[in-house]
Amino acid sequence: MTDSMSNAGAPVTSRGYVDIGDAVRRSREAVGYSVEDLALTCGLTGAEITRIELGDDVDPDKLRRIAAALRVPTSTFLLN
Repeated sequence: MTDSMSNAGAPVTSRGYVDIGDAVRRSREAVGYSVEDLALTCGLTGAEITRIELGDDVDPDKLRRIAAALRVPTSTFLLN
């Protein structure tokens, strides 16, 4: 695992919001996890992770589980 990340470097949309799907993907890749690695670590399915990374699912409970699995602050995936 790598050091914690903050949303300071997270991609931001033109409206000033964090691109949650991209932030999840970048955080996952930063720790060297595949989609399946993350799914196993946080107890979600690979399909759920994929939907989240595509921005189709922003369930706060799932995002908290992902943040815990990646050891990043939950704020990494929250709107500014």
